Amino acid sequence: MATTKKKLESLSNRYYNEGLEKATVRDMTGAVESLRQSLKLNKNNIDARNLLGLVYYETGEAVPALSEWVISKNLQPEDNLADSYMDMVRSNPGQFDNINQTIKKFNIALNYCNQDSLDLAVIQLKKVLSLNPGFIKAHLLLALLYLKNGNFDRAKIEAQKALKLDTGNLMAKRYLKEADSMLLPGESGKLVSDVASSESDDVIRYNSGNEMIIQPVKKSAIARSNSIWGILLGIVLGVAVACFLILPQRIQSINTKNQEKIAQISEESDSKSAQIVAYEQQIASLQEEIDKLGATVTEYEGVDSTSAAMNSLMKAVNIYMEDSQDYEGMAEALASIDLDVISSDVSSEFTSLYDYLMSQVGPQLAKSYYNTGYEAYKSEDYETAIANLSKAYQYDNTNVNTLYYLGNAYNDSGDIDKAKEVFDAVVTNFPDTKSAAAAETKLAEINNSNG
Repeated sequence: MATTKKKLESLSNRYYNEGLEKATVRDMTGAVESLRQSLKLNKNNIDARNLLGLVYYETGEAVPALSEWVISKNLQPEDNLADSYMDMVRSNPGQFDNINQTIKKFNIALNYCNQDSLDLAVIQLKKVLSLNPGFIKAHLLLALLYLKNGNFDRAKIEAQKALKLDTGNLMAKRYLKEADSMLLPGESGKLVSDVASSESDDVIRYNSGNEMIIQPVKKSAIARSNSIWGILLGIVLGVAVACFLILPQRIQSINTKNQEKIAQISEESDSKSAQIVAYEQQIASLQEEIDKLGATVTEYEGVDSTSAAMNSLMKAVNIYMEDSQDYEGMAEALASIDLDVISSDVSSEFTSLYDYLMSQVGPQLAKSYYNTGYEAYKSEDYETAIANLSKAYQYDNTNVNTLYYLGNAYNDSGDIDKAKEVFDAVVTNFPDTKSAAAAETKLAEINNSNG
């Protein structure tokens, strides 16, 4: 067993070193994968956990970064670099406010995407990046929106910014390749000489600043003839030659060129029609990418209710780090979080951080809510009793009395369906207890009265 443990720790350290090397060359995606693998093998690898938090923070992911540092601090309370990292965030209120604003504005941008208001989403993402230029997900979503709108040069710039922050980001590479493929050869970076002659000898062209100047070439005047009759005779002969010799051939040449131009235009039209069809297919593909990216980020950030829950949890964690005995402050911060509403939207990092905080302060919070709820139940204030007993059970689901009196409060308030649901939970979760037996009796009475 000891040998196996040493092997796991050694392998964990190897993945940590690999993650450190990748982070050094800003391959953040690869670093996250290596460090997560390191923690799977040894969850007590403090160096790997702290570095993972730094990588998250560097890519604009503040919530998972704080989650890793809080867990690291509780695994090793003394002589832990996580203290310095959390102090860095805590000692700068403006930075902490920027984190909250970034999350809120990014969620607004996602909502605009879901509503197909892409221009408004672009504006919000620009605001996000002005607050947090290192937020890679914002760069990626902005690049995707530029691709959708046909702004391929801007999409290329955003993809390049994302790759500068994370050299191993596959999605950024994909967007960059897509933007390059849509830009025509020579469309950007073309050099123009300061002075250029025209194809014809009639004009010359030259650049003046950003403008192209076209100027006709001066020609000498026709030399005067000594005899006016010689001039008139030359004109008459010239017109005759033009009419009988040159003009028909010229007309035929013009007709031939016109036919060639018509054929060329037709070919170009067919080519552009095919290109338009290809563009429509690419737009459909990009729309699917927008939907996928929106779904992926929504799983992490959520929508408005999830954003509010994140803000509340971060506030409670901050209170816990400053004073772990301030139960009243933490209860006030956590009061707005309803796991039944947001359970399908929150990320795994949110759930991990919430569960850890509950393991530390949940029983004390539950006790306060239970006392308030029980007193309200005895006073027949069932609305207050239900609210407080529900919170008490959310913070400590091991207290059978909390659940039993919650069922009684629902029953006495007339909400029979909810009462049956809670009494069933008492019987299922706490079998062979007096409360379970009492709950079975209550269920029988409800069924008989409804029968």
